[in-house]
Amino acid sequence: MLLYRLGPEGFYAATDEEGVLHYLHSDPFETHPGGWELGRPVPDGPLSALVPVAPTKVVGIGRNYRAHADELDNPMPTEPLIFLKAPSALIGHRAAIVLPQESERVEYEGEIGVVIRTRTARASLSEARSSILGVTGACDVTARDLQRNDATFARGKSIDTFCPLGPAIAVGVDYEDLEVVTRINGEQRQQGHVERMAWGLVELVSYVSHFMTLEAGDLLLTGTPAGVGPLEPGDLVEVEVSGVGVLSNPVEAWQRT
Repeated sequence: MLLYRLGPEGFYAATDEEGVLHYLHSDPFETHPGGWELGRPVPDGPLSALVPVAPTKVVGIGRNYRAHADELDNPMPTEPLIFLKAPSALIGHRAAIVLPQESERVEYEGEIGVVIRTRTARASLSEARSSILGVTGACDVTARDLQRNDATFARGKSIDTFCPLGPAIAVGVDYEDLEVVTRINGEQRQQGHVERMAWGLVELVSYVSHFMTLEAGDLLLTGTPAGVGPLEPGDLVEVEVSGVGVLSNPVEAWQRT
């Protein structure tokens, strides 16, 4: 099942067993997916997919793939490396990633995003699993030069437009069998599978929840595989996650308006 948030109103819509998209009459964060009430079908036409969630926080995990840690010449952490990314960095499917004047090297990082369904604190593994609504595509865009200059990741990770998300949330997927692929201008640059992560999705939700309460709609970015690289104006970034579809975002240079 795919869950979309549609513009311009921000209504939720979900697919039925035949893949037909219907307006959703239930609150997806208050009602378990098995009890969702579907309304009339969404009319045919171009799909305007908004950012699928409005999180109170975006929690990132660094160096969850050993090959990515190696390519940046970073040591592999002994426990999950947590950082925060500003929710104001979020943009949706087809919105532009804007390269700021303050950075000379902005890089893409395709990732699997985990969306939290219910308030979660100090969760066991089973509690963490039941707290997940689903997964989505994400790009943890990073100003690499700023990140390396700072003691924390906040500035280099949180610039406006630096967190594309979507186009949908895949509900009911196998959290142990997911793949993420990143393409730049149609050329594959990254490919990762959860089996190659140091810490799996459910384990990460449980771990993070022991340090901060996760609220309904919060987003967990689970790390990027090897193959990160620079972005240039005119590029097209595509992140595909199993069962979700393709998140597509053009790249533009910042211009004063």
